Amino acid sequence: MTAEPPASGGSTIPSFDLTRRPWIEVLRRDGSQDELSLRQVFAQADDLRRIVGELATQELALLRLLLAVAHDALDGPGDTEEWADLWGDPECFAPVQAYLDTHAERFDLLHPDVPFFQTAGLRTARDEVFPLNRIVADVPNGEPFFTARMPVVGRLTFAEAARWVVHAHAYDTSGIKSGAVGDDRVKGGKVYPLGTGWAGQLGGVFAEGGTLRETLLLNLIAADTQELEVAAHDRPAWRREPCGPGGSERPATGPRDLYTWQSRRLRLHFDEAGVHGVVLGYGDPLASRNMHRREPMTAWRRSTTQEKKLRQSPVYLPREHDPARSAWRGIASLVADRTEATQGAEAAMYLRPGVLEWIARLVTEGQLPRRSLVRARVIGARYGTQQSVVDDIIDDHLTMPVVLLHQQDRTYAQQAIGAAEDADLAVRALGDLAADLAHAAANDREGPRAAARETGFDMLEEPYRRWLSDLAEAGDPFEQRGAWKQEVRRLVGRLGDRLITAAGHAAWQGRTIADKKGTQWLNDGLADTWFRARLARALGDPGDREGLPEPVHSSAGTPDTPVLPDTEAHV
Repeated sequence: MTAEPPASGGSTIPSFDLTRRPWIEVLRRDGSQDELSLRQVFAQADDLRRIVGELATQELALLRLLLAVAHDALDGPGDTEEWADLWGDPECFAPVQAYLDTHAERFDLLHPDVPFFQTAGLRTARDEVFPLNRIVADVPNGEPFFTARMPVVGRLTFAEAARWVVHAHAYDTSGIKSGAVGDDRVKGGKVYPLGTGWAGQLGGVFAEGGTLRETLLLNLIAADTQELEVAAHDRPAWRREPCGPGGSERPATGPRDLYTWQSRRLRLHFDEAGVHGVVLGYGDPLASRNMHRREPMTAWRRSTTQEKKLRQSPVYLPREHDPARSAWRGIASLVADRTEATQGAEAAMYLRPGVLEWIARLVTEGQLPRRSLVRARVIGARYGTQQSVVDDIIDDHLTMPVVLLHQQDRTYAQQAIGAAEDADLAVRALGDLAADLAHAAANDREGPRAAARETGFDMLEEPYRRWLSDLAEAGDPFEQRGAWKQEVRRLVGRLGDRLITAAGHAAWQGRTIADKKGTQWLNDGLADTWFRARLARALGDPGDREGLPEPVHSSAGTPDTPVLPDTEAHV
């Protein structure tokens, strides 16, 4: 079957208008799910909780598409006052309807000449048509991943296909791909790896409000934002010339461009019943290096390796997410002010996401109340085997008071960051206890240490999240920090008691071990003493600990020199 089936009766042209046909899955405020068109999503945004995707990455890809539409339709906002007018206007997205009328042709998924996010006539030299596994990310290259589609994807509805087309441009895997006729990068019928889709290079972060309308507005960054460079000709993909089979080396012009970046070349093959095949190749490559003033939906880190290689400074790369590290443990990367992160260097080592810099500005200028809460969503893909497969999807959130982002009053943010460090130090002490108990019993230490640390962080996660949400109501953030330390001491101390109880007879009896001063007898009693000493020095001493013997081995150093959490760790 060709991509353009014969018209019925010679008059009907295949069409699937994404501005009018339902294709975006949403969750309503009453808990029900629905499927809406672009027009309906904007018209009903205040009644919608959020977008729902087959994967979290699909949700973020679609949100970025909606933001590109909103920015372009509103041609703004230009500054915080314009943004405040939008925030206070229930009909703020009304101009989107006329905008979609103007550009409806470019939103037709099946258009014969300018199909949405596709290249008309895209073909390989052998006219191959590939299975839909190529774009359905939960079945990458035939390997099942969180899916009920086993073992292959035979067909997609037009609505499903549209969602996966958007996702492919954002998160498609790297690897060798089939070469398209007309692409000068083809060698032996193939194009060799050029990297993942643009959003796949990021540690995605956005601000989530109580409704989809609030979410869109919270992430609708004003053009005069100092941390964001927006070219006068910044525009989304549907206002550019249709893509040919080859790639373009042009630079990105701003968020509208990046939110719809055409990192792939696609062509869907379909019939009257739906989509049954695809041609997929590389599109416009884009390096993530030093894109921090164009791309606002990720944190950034300086790369000394790239600085040495390129002989320039600074060089920033996206700060990707670590699936093993919850968002609350990386709160510093979300709320730390850029001037604080500099620490005397010529440039900051880490930059928080531009969307959170924008929220910080809104709070500082009084457009958002200090006591209101914002939910920072973190979404990303972790790739494996030379980025040719998706290994993991990260989807986490952290609800926090916006006062943490205030640019002048940093007290609350500093206490929130410090509280996460308290948890990290306490959990390190717990891991050291598990290692000491194993050492006393002549067992391997690293396995018990890692297991204890994982248990400790799991135990503290929900208490920290609750404590953080309540921080805005606290009259004295220092007093709240003190209360947090007491809670950490209680919870981690209880876990330590359990480890000692479960250690068994061998740890109770103990054995002689070597240390820097010679030898000493290590058993569960001495391990407990060292553990309490570490907790006391990490969290403050609830009693007199003077005269306690020093531990001889600790992943966090001796209790007199506690080591702060690894600042290289991702969100």
